[in-house]
Amino acid sequence: MGRTWWLSLCLVAGSAAAADLPGSHDLPDVPRFPRAEIVEYREVAEQERIYPQGPIRRISNQLRYEGQITAQGQLTAVTYQLPAEHQGDEAFNATRQALQQQGAELLFWCEGRDCGSSSLWANAVFGNAKLLGADEQQDYLLLRRGDSLLALYGITRGNRRGYLHIEQLQASAPLGDLLPTAGTLLRQLRSTGELALPRLTGEPDAAWSELLARSLNLDSTLRVSLTGAQAEAWRDALVQQRVRAARLELAPGEVPGLQIKLLR
Repeated sequence: MGRTWWLSLCLVAGSAAAADLPGSHDLPDVPRFPRAEIVEYREVAEQERIYPQGPIRRISNQLRYEGQITAQGQLTAVTYQLPAEHQGDEAFNATRQALQQQGAELLFWCEGRDCGSSSLWANAVFGNAKLLGADEQQDYLLLRRGDSLLALYGITRGNRRGYLHIEQLQASAPLGDLLPTAGTLLRQLRSTGELALPRLTGEPDAAWSELLARSLNLDSTLRVSLTGAQAEAWRDALVQQRVRAARLELAPGEVPGLQIKLLR
């Protein structure tokens, strides 16, 4: 299914629809959902952006979320209106799958009410009233590609029209080490059946060991296999972080870094 979407998206990537906003264009290497039209477009040479890593709420007139990533650089923002028969989550998931196949790294992923208030995402985060919809009809994703950040927000409005908003921030300084949230890793593991972590090539890192353990312990019923040159060392590190040894199996194979697969 993912490959089918990928091929169909590639066929239309970079092709501007007749109804696109004048002067707008797709982001490089971000395939366009079939027959989607650009209705908002913005380029800013230098801007600071704060991307939440948690559900967003307003408390005492201030925005609150569990974590955030702040970066500054060149910003390009594109908002697509989807064909009438498609909803925001369809375009969101198709684009997410395509970007992950390209090797983009997930930093945060939420769905529906787990994201918090749609009105805050639309108005306070993205500054785009077209993105206002029901809380249960939203999806948000933050990814990393090298020293650029990609934010995806899919929404279906009350009139059943779907929109997909995509922002790319090309950072003006190296982003350094950025960690995903434990809940994001668990959501990816459940959704795709695996976590590919090519950066984890050496001995177990303390921050990643703690993060992976917290992710796996969010659902103590899951069993996984570990593959990679340092898989046994990672297994020992996770056991030290109080993941039950019976939940962790070693699997043969040569993969870059560490691969974690869900055992059905």
